[in-house]
Amino acid sequence: MCGQTTFAFAGEPVWVAHCHCDSCRRNCSAPFTTFIGVPRAMAEMKGWYLRAYQSSAGVKRWFCRHCGSPVAYDAKVDDNLHFYLSALEDPQQYQPNAHVFTAEQLSWVHLDDKLPKHAQGSTPDAIDGLSELD
Repeated sequence: MCGQTTFAFAGEPVWVAHCHCDSCRRNCSAPFTTFIGVPRAMAEMKGWYLRAYQSSAGVKRWFCRHCGSPVAYDAKVDDNLHFYLSALEDPQQYQPNAHVFTAEQLSWVHLDDKLPKHAQGSTPDAIDGLSELD
């Protein structure tokens, strides 16, 4: 939001998905959030105000200490950094391919976007791997 922290990545994302898990909802104060998975080796985050909060074992949530904007979800369980799609300069250029953690979805959220919905599982390593989440 303030421009004091930035991130960039090279190439195409591995996946784009809406996450409905409780911890992502609480982190963003939103009913769900949308992530773009980028190979860790192709991603860069920088800025004097960039900080991380360890929200659980092996999980860091990166944010801007200056304005508080969330930047990325970083779990050591996969080779991707999960950037918040809405934080991109042009979030319209990527379309979500699925919903994950729908078992934790709020009961008043009703989405009819025809995307695959996965009750459990971590965000996939590849869009083709989405069917393996259930």
